[in-house]
Amino acid sequence: MHLRTWIFIHKWTSLISTIFLLVLCLTGLPLVFHEEIEQLSGVVEAPSMPQGTPNASLDKVVQSALAAQPHKVVRYMFWDEEEHPHITMVSMASKVDAPPDEFWTVAIDSRTAQVLDQPNDQGFMAVMLQLHKDLYAGLPGQLFLGLMGLLLVIAVISGVVVYKPFMRKQDFGTVRKQKGRGIKWLDLHNLLGIVTVVWLTVVGATGIINTLDPIVLAVWQGDQLADMVKPYKNAPPMKDNGSVQAAFATAIKIAPDMTVRLIAFPGTAFADPHHYTAFMKGNTPLTARLLRPVLVDAQTGVLTDTREMPWYVKALFVSQPLHFGDYGGLPLKIVWALLDILAIIILGSGVYLWGKKYMRHREAQGILAEAETREAQRAGVPGQ
Repeated sequence: MHLRTWIFIHKWTSLISTIFLLVLCLTGLPLVFHEEIEQLSGVVEAPSMPQGTPNASLDKVVQSALAAQPHKVVRYMFWDEEEHPHITMVSMASKVDAPPDEFWTVAIDSRTAQVLDQPNDQGFMAVMLQLHKDLYAGLPGQLFLGLMGLLLVIAVISGVVVYKPFMRKQDFGTVRKQKGRGIKWLDLHNLLGIVTVVWLTVVGATGIINTLDPIVLAVWQGDQLADMVKPYKNAPPMKDNGSVQAAFATAIKIAPDMTVRLIAFPGTAFADPHHYTAFMKGNTPLTARLLRPVLVDAQTGVLTDTREMPWYVKALFVSQPLHFGDYGGLPLKIVWALLDILAIIILGSGVYLWGKKYMRHREAQGILAEAETREAQRAGVPGQ
């Protein structure tokens, strides 16, 4: 492909996506440190108790949640011992098949089943997350941002191709400060772009995958989940959900080297109307992200099926923490934040360089038009 074509591709993929990528970079920066920010903002903590204090029955936890919100139903229970030790988060809604964006969270002490808090305020972090996820536009906004991520990846690839001829004329890392502001920013833009090329590609690619999570979920529901619950296709409706504690115990017995990350209640997006689905996580940085579903008959507490997630769901699970640098603790988060700041500089300098070039072009057109007008007047052309 001709170099001019690559320059054209780099120019327009960058210009079209820049404003939205700036929004993603600016909102992504605080999200990298969401755990630390939440801790500073006074997130609820479980009271101190003697080590080894046993947990209460999950059925009792459900009763506490329903007592706190009697007009709602429980849809999910989830745990994160690193962020919220000894706390069971209970997600509720007006009905079990309510839209995903309708939820009410109740934080309950796992040992006493006492309600600690109902952290449902739409604060700063919630606004940042929603903007970063879908610009408050739902699935269309989410897929649109996925398209912007694709343009970013194309812009990065085309930028590398365009940068190669530039390297023949200059030493790597050269910033020609004496050549004027425009040349200095061009060199800086090129340098920062090539230095962050791997990170930009990784963040762009994982961002694209993350925007597809509703589609991935729908495919998993129609594929693996449908196959796992096939024997219950014509089963009569249940009168009640049965014991969630029994389902929890069955899941632990089936995978003793794993821990329960989330339990989906019957009728939710992650379970059919006859099962609890316990999602188990491993104990290493990687396996902790690759959840394994365990389907338990809600009435009997007996295992129905368990399988490894298909590759496309694993790809989603791996891409989510990688997108925000959640694998390596605070040091990696700091690196991610610094790279995010560099990306903001790259995007801003790109807009500056394009604007400067555009203004020079307009100025040249104006000078040319004035020259043509004066020439026409000398020649006595009517109407000039």
